[in-house]
Amino acid sequence: MLAYVFWHRPRDGFAVEEYEQAAVAFHRSLARMPPVGTRATAAYRVPEVPWLEGSGYEDWYVLDDFAALGVLNEAAVGRGHRTPHDRVARHYRAGAGGLYALLEGDAPCPAGTPGEAAPATWVARPPGSTERALGDLLGDGMDPERASLWRRLLVLGPAPEYCLIAPEASRGVAATRLPAGWTAQTLAREILFTG
Repeated sequence: MLAYVFWHRPRDGFAVEEYEQAAVAFHRSLARMPPVGTRATAAYRVPEVPWLEGSGYEDWYVLDDFAALGVLNEAAVGRGHRTPHDRVARHYRAGAGGLYALLEGDAPCPAGTPGEAAPATWVARPPGSTERALGDLLGDGMDPERASLWRRLLVLGPAPEYCLIAPEASRGVAATRLPAGWTAQTLAREILFTG
């Protein structure tokens, strides 16, 4: 299972409510007519996205495989989804993305209504690090029924290498357990849409 994660924020001066409504409309469109291989999508409000230098939004697109990523890419601006996609895209100012593979646990898109979501702990390694087997350590102590651990596959922007979605941080992301130079930062998220 893969997840395309996209962080974004609106242009300065654009109404936040209108931007959020446009983003949710796009996710609803995908939920009504899901592209082949798209398992779920979610949109979150994030008070701080360090790699965007401020607050923003985090969209998750949970996919079966790489082929589904291509289908989603075409469908997002295709018939049935183009109008809601273009409405939010016209007003966005900055963005960054990443492609992640599920290492352990369940998918990150919780069912339910808007509200508080499990925080995301983003783990980054220092430039030049050769540590490779860290994924086994990061999930230590997590509940696989309530959490998920993801590893970046492609570098599409400045996002960190690992992401742990869990109601509480696992022992594996404690500062005392990470290799020298590695960092873990937990970001609160508020659900705007899951589907």
